[in-house]
Amino acid sequence: MIRKALLAVLLTGAAMTAQAQPPVPATAAGSNRALTTEARAKALVAAMTLEEKLAIIHGYFPPMAKPVPPIAMIPSAGHIPGIPRLGIPALRESDASLGVANQIEQRKGDTATALPASLATAATFNPRIAYEGGAMIGAEARAKTFNILLAGSVNLTRDPWAGRNFEYLGEDPLLAGVMAGEHIRGVQSNHIVSTIKHFALNAQETGRTVLDARIDRGALRESDLLAFEIATEIGDPASVMCAYNKVNGDYACENAWLLNDVLKRDWGYKGWVMSDWGAVHSTEKAALGGLDQESGQELDDAVHFGQPFADALKAGRIPTARLDDMVTRILHGVIATGLMDDPVPESPLQIDYAAHADVAQRAAEEGIVLLKNEGDLLPLAKSARRILLIGGHADVGVLSGGGSSQVRSVGGAPVEIPLTKGAAASFARMTWHASSPMKAIQALVPQAEVSYLDGSDPKAAAAAAKSADIVLVFGWQWQTEAQDPDSMRLPDNQDALIDAVAAANRKTVVILETGGPIEMPWLAKVPVLVEAWYPGQRGGEAIANILFGDVNPSGRLPITFPERASQAPRPEPAGLAELHAAEARRDAGDQTNYGMTGGVAPFAVDYPEGAEVGYRWYAMKGAGPLFPFGHGLSYTRFAYANLKVQDGAALTVSFDVTNAGQRTGADVPQLYVEAKSGAGVAAWRLAGFDKLTLSPGETRRVTMTVDPRLIARFDEAGRQWRLDGGRYALAVGRFAGDALLKGAATLTPQTLKP
Repeated sequence: MIRKALLAVLLTGAAMTAQAQPPVPATAAGSNRALTTEARAKALVAAMTLEEKLAIIHGYFPPMAKPVPPIAMIPSAGHIPGIPRLGIPALRESDASLGVANQIEQRKGDTATALPASLATAATFNPRIAYEGGAMIGAEARAKTFNILLAGSVNLTRDPWAGRNFEYLGEDPLLAGVMAGEHIRGVQSNHIVSTIKHFALNAQETGRTVLDARIDRGALRESDLLAFEIATEIGDPASVMCAYNKVNGDYACENAWLLNDVLKRDWGYKGWVMSDWGAVHSTEKAALGGLDQESGQELDDAVHFGQPFADALKAGRIPTARLDDMVTRILHGVIATGLMDDPVPESPLQIDYAAHADVAQRAAEEGIVLLKNEGDLLPLAKSARRILLIGGHADVGVLSGGGSSQVRSVGGAPVEIPLTKGAAASFARMTWHASSPMKAIQALVPQAEVSYLDGSDPKAAAAAAKSADIVLVFGWQWQTEAQDPDSMRLPDNQDALIDAVAAANRKTVVILETGGPIEMPWLAKVPVLVEAWYPGQRGGEAIANILFGDVNPSGRLPITFPERASQAPRPEPAGLAELHAAEARRDAGDQTNYGMTGGVAPFAVDYPEGAEVGYRWYAMKGAGPLFPFGHGLSYTRFAYANLKVQDGAALTVSFDVTNAGQRTGADVPQLYVEAKSGAGVAAWRLAGFDKLTLSPGETRRVTMTVDPRLIARFDEAGRQWRLDGGRYALAVGRFAGDALLKGAATLTPQTLKP
C-alpha cells in the first residue's frame, strides 16, 4: 500500500512537471547544437511542411531555369531554395574540382585560383598538398557565397586515353582514396559541403550518358569502390554525386545495389546522394533506388522529383518515410559540415589571391614528374646564355583542362579557343592560364637571351635550335570532360617537331602539358623529359623552378604510361563507332536535339580486368610500360635499408630511408604486397606510401601499417572482406615492380565488415 502510494505520488509529480515544461519545439531542436546531427535533422524534418520537403529534393540549373523562379540565383551549377523560417540556408552549388569554376564566364569578371590538374596533386603523393588545395578552394567558394562544391573526383583511371583523367587521382585505390579524402576534408574545413563523385565507374567520356559499365561486383569492391570507401572514411563528404552511366544494367542514379546496399547499408553513409546534371531517368525507381536529390533539373528530360514525385507520394508508390529520409539526409550534410550554424556570407568577401596562388604553385612543384634525365642535364645551369622555348604557347601561359572543372584564373586567359563541335562545345574552351614559362625563366636567368618560337614549322624550329645552349620544347595535348581524345599522340604535328629539334640539338628538354599518358615515338632521341600535367595558376613559375633546380623534383606517376595504346585493356574508347555514326548523321543535316546522349545509341563496356587496374594489369599481362606507376626521378639519391616486418593479425613494415646524395630532396618510398583478388588473380598491390624530405646524409625510419582491405579479397556472396591466412611476399621500392627491399609476412586469417 505504501509503495503504491509513493508510486502514485511520483507519477503525478512527473505528469505535472511534463505539463509545466512542454516539449521543445522542433524548430528549436533543429538549432540546438547540444543534440546530435541526426536528431537535429529529424527535428527540422518534423517541422517542415510537405511543400517544403518536396522543394528541397530537386534543384535548379540557373543558366537554364525558365521561367525564372522568384528567387535570387547566382549563375552557377545549381541552386536549391532555402527555408528561412527554419534557418535552412539556400544551397548554392559550384563546380570545383580544381578551383571555383566559371567555365565560359557565366559570371562576368569573376576569377578564381586554379590548382593544377588532380593528376598533378596525386603525383605529389602528399596528402597535405591535397588538403591544402581543398581548403583553399573551399575558402574561395565561401568568400564567393557558394556553400556546396561539386568536388572530390575519385574515379580510378582505367584507360590511359580517357578525357577526364586529369580530373581524377590516378589508378590505385589507396592513393586515390587518401588524396580525395584529404581534399574533401580541406573543402569542408570551411563549413561548406563537398561532394564525392562520380559514383561509380565513370571511366570514359564517350557515350557516358548511355553506356552500361559491366564488371564483377567483387572486383568493383576491390578497386573503384574501395577508393570511394577510403575517401569517404577520411573526408566524410556531406554528399555523394552519382554518375551518368549504368553499372551492370541500372543507371548509377537509380542503382539500388550501389546506393542502398553498398553506400548506405554497408558503409553506413548518413549524407545524401545527389544526381549528376542530367543523370536522372525516373521518379520512383530513382527514389526507391537511393537517389535523394535531383540536381540541375532543367538538364533532365523531366523534373522527375517535382510533380511526378508528389503524385507518386500521394498514390503511395513512394512511402512518406522515404521522402523524410531523403530530406533528413540532405539536412544531415548541411548540419554536419557546420553550414547550418555558420552560413556563408550574403555578400562576397575579399580573397587573398596571392597566398592562394602560392598553394597552387606548391602543388604544381611537388606534382611535376621528372621522367628522364640522361647525363644529369637537369638542373639547368643558370650560366646558360641562349635558351630557346618552342611550342605550347610557352611565351604567355600554361594549358588547362576543359569542362566543368575549368577555372577562369586570376590574370586572365592569354589564349582561349572556342570549340566548333563535339559534346563539350557548349561549356568548354581550350584555355591557357596566364603563367608564362618564358617570363619565369627570364626572371631566374636575367642575363640569358631567352627567345620563343611557336613550333608550327619543324624545319625552322630545328634551324633555330642549332645555335641555342638549351632548347625547351613544350608538348601539349588538351583534354576535356564529355569527350575522349582521338588518339594518345600529341596533336598538330608535334611528334615531327620534337624529332627535328632533338636531332638538331642534343640538349633538348621536352616538357609535357597533358591530361595523362601519351605515346612518345621520339623518346629515345630526347635526353630529358618532364611531365608537368596541367600545372595551374602558377604553372610557369613551377616549371622554371624545377628546370633550374630551385625546387628538387619529387613527383611520382599516379598512372602508368604505356609504351603504346595497344598495351592498355582498351586501346580506344568503347562506343567509338556509335559516336562516329551520330556525328555522321549531324554532318548529313540531322537537326534532331538528342539532349545529353548526343544521338549515341546505348552500348556496353566490359571491364574484364576487374580489380587489376593500371599497374596490376600490365604486370598480369607481362607488358613492360614506358614508365611505371610510382616512377619519378630526383636531383639526389635515396637508399633503403633495415627492413623489419611485423606479421600476425596486422601487417606493419618499417625501414630506413637515407638521402645518399648532395642535395636536399623529398622521396616517396612505396610498399607493395602480393595478394590474391576475389577472382583468384595474384597481383602486387600498393599497400603503403610516405613522403619525406631529407637533407644530405639524413636517415629517417619509416613505418607503414597496412589496411587489410588493400590485400584482402571481397566475398560478395558473404558481404565481407576475407584476408586469407598464410605467407604474403612484400617489397619496398621506388615504383611498381621495383624491389629494393624484399620480405614476407605470415598473416592470420580474418574477415572484415564490408
